[in-house]
Amino acid sequence: MVNIKFNGKEHAVAEGLTILEAAHESGINIPSLCWLKGINEIGACRICVVEMEGARSLVASCVYRLSKFDEGKNIITRSPAVLESRKTTLQLLLSNHNKKCLSCARSGGCELQALCRELGVDDENRFDGGTSPTDIDNSAAHMYRDNSKCVSCRRCVAACEKLQGVGVIGANERGFKTEIACAFDMPLADTACVSCGQCITACPTGALSEKDDTGKVWEALNDREKVVVVQTAPAVRAALGEAFGFPIGTPVEGKMASALRQLGFDAVFDTNFGADLTIMEEANELIERIQNNGVLPMITSCSPGWVRYCEAYYPEMLPHLSSCKSPQQMNGAITKTYWADKTGVAPAKIVSVSVMPCTAKKFEISRRNQSGQGTYPDLDVSITTRELARMIDKAGIRFADLPDGGFDSPLGNGSGAAVIFGATGGVMEAALRTAVWKLTGESADSPVEFKEVRGVEGVKTAVYNVNGKDINVAVASGLANAKILLEKVKSGEMKLHFIEIMACPGGCVNGGGQTVVPSVIRNFTDIRAERAKALYSLDENNKLARKSHESPDIKQVYAEFLEKPGSHKAHELLHTGYKATRLSK
Repeated sequence: MVNIKFNGKEHAVAEGLTILEAAHESGINIPSLCWLKGINEIGACRICVVEMEGARSLVASCVYRLSKFDEGKNIITRSPAVLESRKTTLQLLLSNHNKKCLSCARSGGCELQALCRELGVDDENRFDGGTSPTDIDNSAAHMYRDNSKCVSCRRCVAACEKLQGVGVIGANERGFKTEIACAFDMPLADTACVSCGQCITACPTGALSEKDDTGKVWEALNDREKVVVVQTAPAVRAALGEAFGFPIGTPVEGKMASALRQLGFDAVFDTNFGADLTIMEEANELIERIQNNGVLPMITSCSPGWVRYCEAYYPEMLPHLSSCKSPQQMNGAITKTYWADKTGVAPAKIVSVSVMPCTAKKFEISRRNQSGQGTYPDLDVSITTRELARMIDKAGIRFADLPDGGFDSPLGNGSGAAVIFGATGGVMEAALRTAVWKLTGESADSPVEFKEVRGVEGVKTAVYNVNGKDINVAVASGLANAKILLEKVKSGEMKLHFIEIMACPGGCVNGGGQTVVPSVIRNFTDIRAERAKALYSLDENNKLARKSHESPDIKQVYAEFLEKPGSHKAHELLHTGYKATRLSK
């Protein structure tokens, strides 16, 4: 421990902590802008400066680590010199910033805006002058970059490189001309970007945002000739409440369903049903591969960001991918076939909308082989959790006051196994619940929980003995971790039967389309774990079923329409293929 003083008061803190971390543990907030714990600790923005006894100049608190040599020193976090320095830094940033805040997607949730309020920046034009020339990159299907709102904090660069191991963006040019962009100023769409959106949730301003497709949804809702249906992913219910003041990880499933009905959707479905379908098909595929000497390990294909990464960076691993479509696409395919036939609605009249925690879903709906019906796409529009929150706001719906509503049957009912899809390890656990049952023939006595694959660690492994045979499994979340795991599989270091990979660290609960959490909270709260708790609680309290194969609605759809997992019709509607991209190495 190191005994220091903050603003004249004594505190004992652990040696090796940064001043900023030590201050937080001592109940003192030091503002920051560029700092993201663990991935972007570069001291670039100078918002976090403090006065430190013995130092000749102000010290960046996010990079200065305390040692025994700092014993007894006094650190002043809000002196006149410190406050003036922070204010001047903000004014300099504003001199080169697009200040059209009212029309910005991040207005009200912008960290730059919040800092200006906190530090009383009332002269935003103090350093008026020329501004850096910027172009908006609107080329990608899922997002845009507007560098006129960029503060060069490098948080997006760190997320892309360190969390995802992709690294398609960085700093171009030098000095006044510096801007964040792709190599050689290529459009983002021409790079090996995987559409995960982690750069968006890392960005403190409105420089990065998802493509707003709410206009398409409003247009469909106002067209009396259309039947507009919606489905919501498991992870959305664990984060949507945050946009309306609920604590992180509050499950708001019922209020979400009520809000969707008030918005005017003709049917409200749950992607949990599609997740159960995925498990039925995926568990069947896994067992067939194990029993018939198929390609192993089999790797899940629910995450379109991961699929795109595999096609671009590991095309040699494509035979290992499960042929199952994602739950979103399965739900869409069943909507425009089984549900359309049951309700007598022509597929041409259906507008199928999904609400996803994931920006890559915007890309996924246009992938090849995503039209199970044959003529119309499985999904027409995919919006993020943030876009749904904006729609609820725009409609004047008082979300917190809504009663709990429900979903439409059968495509609105899902098992407990389905809802945990949103957390890393959830797909693996859900598949094991059904695969073990199929392999052993057990019924209610077969295991329900496989806790070894739970948790936010980047890579998790486990061995389960089923009918005397060891089944080796692994889970990876975040593509940088996926790379570590895949290299061990390729080298033969790890012998596995089944792998789950999610593009986003922590899984869908931390998806690129989720409610953005400011760094002042994100740096000291594991939002992945908090949101995952909500999904596991919903699983534990599920009254329908906790295993996909026990869902009465799943049984009904197979009996009336799909026949059995792996049937010809199931393959037509629920399975897909993959293709190496030209950007592959």
